[in-house]
Amino acid sequence: MLLTLILCLLCGGFIAWLVGLFKPDMARWVSLVVLSLAGFLVADIWLGGLLPNGVIEGQAGLWYNIVNLTWIPRFGISLLLAVDGLSLMLIALTVFLGIVAVVSSWSQVDYRHGFFQFNILWTLAGVVGVFSALDLFLFFVFWEVMLIPMYFLIAIWGHEDRAYASMKFFLFTQVSGLLLLVSILVLAFVHYDSSGVLSFSYFDLLNTSMSSDLAFWLMLGFFVAFVVKLPGVPLHTWLPDAHTQAPTAGSVILAGILLKTGAYGLIRFVVPLFPEAAMEFRWPAMLLGAISVVYGGYLAYAQTDFKRLVAYSSISHMGFVLLGVFAWNAIALQGAVMQMVAHGFSTAALFMLAGALQERLHTRDLDQMGGIWMQAPRMGAVALFFIVASLGMPGLGNFVGEFMVLIGIFSVDVPLTVAAALGLVVAAVYGLSLMQRAFQGQRKVEGDVADFGARELSVMLVMMLALVYLGVYPQPLFDMAAPVVQHLLGGAAL
Repeated sequence: MLLTLILCLLCGGFIAWLVGLFKPDMARWVSLVVLSLAGFLVADIWLGGLLPNGVIEGQAGLWYNIVNLTWIPRFGISLLLAVDGLSLMLIALTVFLGIVAVVSSWSQVDYRHGFFQFNILWTLAGVVGVFSALDLFLFFVFWEVMLIPMYFLIAIWGHEDRAYASMKFFLFTQVSGLLLLVSILVLAFVHYDSSGVLSFSYFDLLNTSMSSDLAFWLMLGFFVAFVVKLPGVPLHTWLPDAHTQAPTAGSVILAGILLKTGAYGLIRFVVPLFPEAAMEFRWPAMLLGAISVVYGGYLAYAQTDFKRLVAYSSISHMGFVLLGVFAWNAIALQGAVMQMVAHGFSTAALFMLAGALQERLHTRDLDQMGGIWMQAPRMGAVALFFIVASLGMPGLGNFVGEFMVLIGIFSVDVPLTVAAALGLVVAAVYGLSLMQRAFQGQRKVEGDVADFGARELSVMLVMMLALVYLGVYPQPLFDMAAPVVQHLLGGAAL
């Protein structure tokens, strides 16, 4: 099923491209059909339940689906794909936000429709591969597969400074990706020296024997690669430019999905592979997380560009994830997982909203907006909901994630907890300021502003219901992530 899911997205991308050459408007329908089929495959894996104990030695009762095929046996490389509760949630989020990306760009792309849909589907295929690959070489291959199509999305369909933004995105991600590749290769050869077996399997590399100095440097290589993608301060500068210049679909995928690959890498690889080195680096990592929370929120408040403001807010929100990962206790990790999922919904919705405003007003400048609620009440109400969700309103999923992270890190470091809590205050300031400048106050927009139609409103309502469900009844998500969290904590306790 996992292999079928990835092949479905890859082949669907080619089909959409070919269809787009002859019937451009049909390409987006092909994407919707492919993503719907992918959703059925994910649901089938989910409803199939956990595999029997002992499918992989020492990994009992964790996995929903496993694929283990020989690929390059001479170098110990295999097609090892597996999903547990954590990765399955993120794959489901990926497929859903893929549908949101297609719907959000329905009327915004007016050339090369087929190639546009090809890049969306291939980016999603790469992300699904990243969330499921447990052969580290295969993981790197998917890491590259998801980045290159995103570069094309920004470079071809982006806005006025797309060339600069796409190149900056490419350089940051490629340099950090090469650092990741070097770290993977060194880890594999160190394992070969100690065991006599050349393997890139995650399960084989978990208990690799090495010196503490080497473990620290390899951990740092993985850490930097994933924090660039998260992103965390000071490796965040590519994100505001990429978000601002990307088309709406690109921003939805970047914020809702690609940032989560960095968080997933920290949880899945950095701490379990290098537990002692991660413990040694715990305080600097948590400090970077706290700085990201406060600094990202401060910069968000200073922005006048709608998309740039939301981009900086993402840096602040993902800082909570970095804090939760390196607090490394059950409450903090569960909070980090909740924050990843809830942030995916809320920020994707805000970028979709920003794209809708730009399409209608031909500007992202908040100083040129104002009084839009009176002309577009449905859009105003939706914006208020997601802005309130983003600032951490009780009863919604974002609040649950951030609150649990704060509880989890309180037992580890009180000053950092206080600093991170200040980020919630800053979030309220920039969130309500965004609402006031864009939708309230004196009307500055000439002419009528079209309100949300059925297509846009239906997607927004689904994401609103998801955030309410996560905020009111988060237990199913916690139950799904609990076996993974307990296994990680048992194998790499800090």
